[in-house]
Amino acid sequence: MDFRPRALILGLTGSIAAGKSTVARMLQGKGAALVDADQVSRDLTGPGSPVLSRLVERFGMQILDSEGCLDRAGLALRVFGSAEDLQDLNAITHPAIWKESLFRLADLGAKSPVVVLMAPLLLEHGAEAIVDQVWVVDLPLEEQLRRLTDRDGMPRDEALRRIDSQMPAAEKAARADVLIDNSGTPDQTRIQVDAAWEEWVAPLLERP
Repeated sequence: MDFRPRALILGLTGSIAAGKSTVARMLQGKGAALVDADQVSRDLTGPGSPVLSRLVERFGMQILDSEGCLDRAGLALRVFGSAEDLQDLNAITHPAIWKESLFRLADLGAKSPVVVLMAPLLLEHGAEAIVDQVWVVDLPLEEQLRRLTDRDGMPRDEALRRIDSQMPAAEKAARADVLIDNSGTPDQTRIQVDAAWEEWVAPLLERP
C-alpha cells in the first residue's frame, strides 16, 4: 500500500520521557491519526505471539510475569545493563515492529490526511526518509531525569543509562523540522504545537 500521495506523514520523536505522547495527543486533537511504535511493540509481544516466543527462547521464562505476559520493565532492566542483550532484543523486535508500523501507516494514510508516526528511535533507524516532516519533542536532561526517577521510580543511574543509550537530544534537535520545547506548562507546549501546525501542516492541507 502506498500512503504517500494520500497523507502527510509527521515523524514524532524525542528522547525518553520528553513528552512525545503529550504532543501526539495534541496532534490527534487536531484530527491527525496516530501510529505509536511503542503500542505496536506491546501488541506484537502479547501472550502466544511469535515475537514473544523468540524473546523467551533467547532470554528465558523469567521475562514473563505470573500471567504469562512480557515483563517489559524487568526485561528492560536486564538488556540496558548488557550491550549484547540489548543488541539481541533489538534484532528480535525491531524488524517486526517496523513492518507492522509501516502497515498501519499505509492503512491510516489511505483514510486520513495527516498521520503521526511516533517512534522513539525514528532518527536512529533512518526512518526520517519515510516521513514528510520530523517533529522532535525536547526536554532538558535534568527534567528527563526527574521524570524518570520521581515519576517512574527509576534509579538515577538506570535513568542515565537509558538516556545515554539513545541518540543525544542535541543531535535530534538539530535534525528536526519542528522542535517542541516541552519544559514548560502543558499550555505552553500546546501553543507551540498549534503554531507549528499552522505553519507546517495547515497550508499543505489547503492545497487542491
